[in-house]
Amino acid sequence: MINKSLLSLTMLMLCLFSRNYAQEIYAGRYKAVFTTAPQKVPTAKTPDGPLAGNGDIGLTLGGSPDKLSLYLGKNDFWRAYPVYPGGGIALPGWLEVKISALQGANFYAEQIQDKAFIAGKFTKENLTVSMNAWVAATRNTVVAEFIANKACSMKLGLYATKGNTSINTDGQNGEVIWVTRSFENTPLLEWPSHIAMALKVVGARVEKDGTLNLKPNQRVSLTVTMYTNHDRKDWKERTIKEAQSTTAGSIATMKKAHEAWWKDFWGRSNVRINDPFIEKYYYASQYLFGATSRGDKFAPGIWGPFVTRDSSAWGGDYHLNYNYQAPYWAAYSSNYIDQTDNFDQPLLDYMEKGKQHAKDLLEIKGIYYPVGIGPKGLVTTRWPLTPEEMLKRYATRENTIDGGYKFLGQKINAVFSVGNMLMRFYSTYDAVYARKIYPYLLECANFWEDYLKFENGRYVIYMDHYGEVMPNLKNNGQWRDQLGDFNSTLSVGLVKMLFKGIIDVSTFLKVDAERVEKWQHIVNHMSDFTVGEVDGKLSLKGVEKSPSAWHSRIAGLARVSIHGLILPGGVCGPKTDSAFNQILLSDVSRWKERMKAPGEWANTLGNGIETCFPAAVRVGYDSDEILKQLKDRITLQSLPNLWITADGGGTETLAAVPLTINEMMMQSYEQVIRIFPNWNKDKDASFDQLRAYGAFLVSSSLEKGEISYVKLLSEAGRPCIIDNPWPGKKVQLMRNGQKAELLSGNTFAFDTKPGEYLEMGIEK
Repeated sequence: MINKSLLSLTMLMLCLFSRNYAQEIYAGRYKAVFTTAPQKVPTAKTPDGPLAGNGDIGLTLGGSPDKLSLYLGKNDFWRAYPVYPGGGIALPGWLEVKISALQGANFYAEQIQDKAFIAGKFTKENLTVSMNAWVAATRNTVVAEFIANKACSMKLGLYATKGNTSINTDGQNGEVIWVTRSFENTPLLEWPSHIAMALKVVGARVEKDGTLNLKPNQRVSLTVTMYTNHDRKDWKERTIKEAQSTTAGSIATMKKAHEAWWKDFWGRSNVRINDPFIEKYYYASQYLFGATSRGDKFAPGIWGPFVTRDSSAWGGDYHLNYNYQAPYWAAYSSNYIDQTDNFDQPLLDYMEKGKQHAKDLLEIKGIYYPVGIGPKGLVTTRWPLTPEEMLKRYATRENTIDGGYKFLGQKINAVFSVGNMLMRFYSTYDAVYARKIYPYLLECANFWEDYLKFENGRYVIYMDHYGEVMPNLKNNGQWRDQLGDFNSTLSVGLVKMLFKGIIDVSTFLKVDAERVEKWQHIVNHMSDFTVGEVDGKLSLKGVEKSPSAWHSRIAGLARVSIHGLILPGGVCGPKTDSAFNQILLSDVSRWKERMKAPGEWANTLGNGIETCFPAAVRVGYDSDEILKQLKDRITLQSLPNLWITADGGGTETLAAVPLTINEMMMQSYEQVIRIFPNWNKDKDASFDQLRAYGAFLVSSSLEKGEISYVKLLSEAGRPCIIDNPWPGKKVQLMRNGQKAELLSGNTFAFDTKPGEYLEMGIEK
């Protein structure tokens, strides 16, 4: 007898081997190419230069060939001040490399994404200097390797950013040059931040003035080691000591570990759709997310670790009414679960303050969050601290609105993040994770149980606003006349999501059974989403009632409503309510009618590319048209480093292309797996190891109009429900390589075991 566990492991290893090979081909095919020096470095938003990162440290290349600037960002280096500008994520500093002989030289660089390298080549006449820069995936070190075909000199400078109340020091220990930057002892600073950066040159001697003379074909490595006090207590000593111990051998070891980490990253999942343009941005977005977020480090803010100046837009904070959540949305189905480990901690850390806000400002239980927070219980969105500054920025002296915090008329800032928590829970059924997030879910439930009103047989929501309501210069400081939204689609959807989810999690954990009846009553009796009639067709309304003429109109499905209904709400779709889904589908079809120019589909230039495109897939809009509009949108507004930009934020756009394609390949909302649910069956495509709800890793291939196979790995041994990939045909189920059940019908349901490998094909 063959041991079934061994067979399962063997089959899995074969599968992993084949997809690793495929992924190296596809991820390695695409890179960003730069033929001119970056124009938006430094910037308050997303830089346009070549980028590399390890999910904690970010490297942004700026400057010109004769004066290269390697900007060094770090996700945990914050000025923990409650107001921006001034508060928020801060710039540690930069490494400057001056090569005067390259003044006026040609600029050429590549962002090589499968290896996470920045390769540069700078040429003037017969002098060429090549650079290979990277952020070590497993160490707190940045490496920039230089080689020149002719002798030339370089002048090096390591700089810590000054100003904004920081304290700076510098020094030299033997061959190591170091600088520090600290925020401490400033009024209202919630906690101190310190960072040290240490430069060690390997392969050449550096003169006292920072000059380094390169010999022909001599390889020189510039290494910068970085630690903060959030990494370790001995942040400065460790930085200097680690830099001192850096050698050519240790760099080679770091590089080997770096390449192994990225090889594993690219082996988690892949898609192949025979569309080079979309594939390029698919893999670029996955790369940028991998460079931005690391599960065991601080969560990335709006710009990730690619900050190039202090006081970046919105303080680079955790904006809770979609910006913070959105970058992670593709990570769950892409099987990058460990990259999402950092998401929950800032939310958990703010819970005590959130309880106090609910008690003090609304006199109810649960948690109530402002629009922007940071790490370690930091609030970033206080109104300006003086009436004079308030008047200057918001045209009113009233800086005590809602106790001095920016809630902006919205009650959903805490519950919004429940969507991400449920995505991960349903994708893994991990009991440890469920116990971690359950207290947060419970406090959200406590809040909404208190806040909801039960009227005329339904639960209704007063004074939670579809959009941000606040004083500003445009409305001359007048804003209260816009308060009064009733049953916003955003609120109704997210609250329904919350109570459906907490029933599932509490049942899974076998806790609070006595509360399930109440929660189910809320789910069953939540207000319906409001619709109206436009040109004889039903269409979605953003709110049931509102004093705002803009929100009162029948505008159809749009970004904000999508958040409550589809993503992350997940309470609507073709399977949930086919009649209502037809209304949403009709609304999506009108997006094209409202366009004034290519790229403006769904009005996503400001915000929402990561929301509207996947939502269009989910409701069943034509996939070819979606891809056409996606290409136009990317072409209209993206950067040379392949970062798709939006006016309202940065990192959230990284989910747009991966999530759109993943949803076309495979869907699993409501625990039902669907293979190629919205894809032109005349186009060949395949995917490996996309993660489905129920903790299944799913692979499939479509060739010449036919699905060739469906493979699943059951991680948690959950029941599997899957729509028949071959409608009308009987399907043979294989378990660990052995024939098992013969399945028939429109939808199959069968039990699985943990670690079981399953394969499906047409009965022969």
